[in-house]
Formats: sequence, C-alpha cells, structure tokens
Amino acid sequence: MVTVRPFEPGDTDAVQRMRRLAFGGGGPLGEGWSGLVAEDPTGPVGAARVWRYGQFFGGRAVPCGGVASVVVLPHVGGRGVAGELLRGLLGMMRVAGQPIAALYPSAADVYRRYGWELAGTTERLRVPTHALARLRPTRPVRPAVEADLPALHAAYLRTAARVDGMLDRSAPAFTLADVLKLDIVHVVDGQDGLSGYLTADRRDDGLVVHDLVADDAETATALLAGLTAWSTVVAEVGLRLIDPAVDLLVPRAEGPVDVHPWMLRVVDLPAAVDARGWPAAAHARPFTVDIEVDDADAPWNSGRHRLVWDGTAVRYEPGGAGAVHITARGLSAWYAGAADSATLRRAGLLTGGDASGLDRLIGAARPARMADEF
Repeated sequence: MVTVRPFEPGDTDAVQRMRRLAFGGGGPLGEGWSGLVAEDPTGPVGAARVWRYGQFFGGRAVPCGGVASVVVLPHVGGRGVAGELLRGLLGMMRVAGQPIAALYPSAADVYRRYGWELAGTTERLRVPTHALARLRPTRPVRPAVEADLPALHAAYLRTAARVDGMLDRSAPAFTLADVLKLDIVHVVDGQDGLSGYLTADRRDDGLVVHDLVADDAETATALLAGLTAWSTVVAEVGLRLIDPAVDLLVPRAEGPVDVHPWMLRVVDLPAAVDARGWPAAAHARPFTVDIEVDDADAPWNSGRHRLVWDGTAVRYEPGGAGAVHITARGLSAWYAGAADSATLRRAGLLTGGDASGLDRLIGAARPARMADEF
C-alpha cells in the first residue's frame, strides 16, 4: 500500500537519490518550495515538489505552483503513484493559494491525464556571432553594479508583464543579487533609468544569453552589438527568446531553435479567474459565458460556472446554465490563451453551445513563453 504525505527534512537523501535515478543528476534541493513524498512499507518510492511563483497572464502575475521533480521508483511504476502525487499537489496548491500550476513535462501524456495541457514554450535561438557585426548601435553599454539591481528587475517586469507565461521572479524562489554572479551583466541607461539589460554566461560550447530585455529597439541593438567582442573566440550565441519585439531585431541565419514546451493547469477556477488580467474583454460590451467543467482530479472545479464581463472587469459566479462543456485540459489550454474554442472543439475538449465568449475574454490564441526552467 502506498501513502502520500508532506515532505519532511529527513526525506532529503531519499528524494535526492530518486532524482538522480530519474533525471541522471540534480543539484541541491534548495529552498522556497514544498513537496510530497509517496511511501510504502519499504520507504519512500516517489516524490514531487512545488515552487511558489507568480506567472503573468493578461498583464497580472497569477500565483502559480511550479511543479518539479516528479519521480516514481521503477519497481512501483504502473501502480498509480504518480497520479496520487499529482492529485495531492493539486489539493496542496489550492490550499496554498496557487490557482494555476505549470510544469515542464518529461512525458506530456502522463500530465494530460491529470488536467495539464501544453501552453507555451521556452525557446533558444543560436545566432552566429559574426552576424551581430551588422548591427549599428547608437547607445553605450556598461557593466551592471549592485545599485542597478532594483532598476534591472523593474526593466524585466516591464517586459514580462507584456508576455503571457513569464514568471515575475519574486522571492523566495529568486534572489536578485544572484544576477551579479553571472559572467556578463550589461545595462543601457535611458532618460528615466535603465532601458534594458543583458545577462549571459560563458560556457564550453559558446556564450549563453539568459535575458535580453529592452524597452526599445535602440537598447536591444546596443546590447546585441555588444556581444560582437566575443566573435574571435565564440562562433555562436545561444539567445533565449523572451520578448517578441526583440525577436524582430535579432539577425537570423539558418540554424536550429531549441524549443522546450511547458504545460499549464487550472487548479482553482474561481481564484484563477479573479487573479488573471483580461485585456481583450475591455473591448467588448458586457456579456456572460456559462460553462460546465468536468474535472475528476480537482473535483472542486467540476460543475457549472458563469464568467461575467460587466464592462469594467471579469468576475466569477457559481452556477449558470452550463451551456458549454469543457474538460480540465480544455480549461487549462483556454486559460493560458493557447487554444481558441474552435480548436478545443475539434480536439474534443469542448462541446455544447456558443463558446465565442471564451474567445472574447482571452483574445486571439497564441503560445505563451517562459524564460525560467525549474
């Protein structure tokens, strides 16, 4: 018999061993997370962790559980241990006030069984260093100092708030001062403070850019052009794509884009509706959408719900006619803005009446982005 219980400090060695077996490595567990352990009479046989994040949707940071290190020992595979851990995490996150959950899947179909759906990507473009020489910067770049850290984070938030899926990098999971431990931290000064920054590390296989954040084209061009100094020793730069506006400024050449998909799940529908921004709704007259949700693994979401745009804000109400039926996976993909109602209907994740109101709330479907992995 397998039972699931909260993680305790005495479980650290066993969880580390399971992580090494599952993922072939893994550093210290760190701080700022909570977790569950599955055990049978022989001891721990599975574990999972949740980080506390804020994830931007519609310009607002929604409290989010970052699910990571879901492991089950091979000899208990097929006995439903992973499902028990995931259902336990859903209840734990709901109590903790985390109405959505994100994860990077090792096997997407496993998480789909429990209501997660593909929502966005983390992307990295490989740019030949010599291609950056074509850029003509008009602003100077300088190394960051400790006094720049608050302004650097503020610049990040200006960009992140405009890109659905980005984390707000708030404590306890992130320590602002750790930025200065990176090999390269360059900033550009604007009229009202920093207008952007670039962070990167020198690796054996080249230069890895973690963030390129810029308020305008001149700042982005200056930061990119500053990397040409590496052209004699580095053949290419691995650039993590964050801001679609910056994407339009990066010199392109034929070459691979590394794409790592991530998944989202609605943990607590009423709280998720209240926490999200709904910019598209501001362009519509008042309307309501009645949905009926089928969510066996988070049963508090099951039933009829009404989403109301009253002309000033979106609010949640229990009840309604339940005209549109949507699964947990469909609800998660819709909330993330990753799929419109027609797509969900063709996939069999939505049935019933007129679902156009769901599209008016979210706007056009588009993949979300995340710049952090966990």
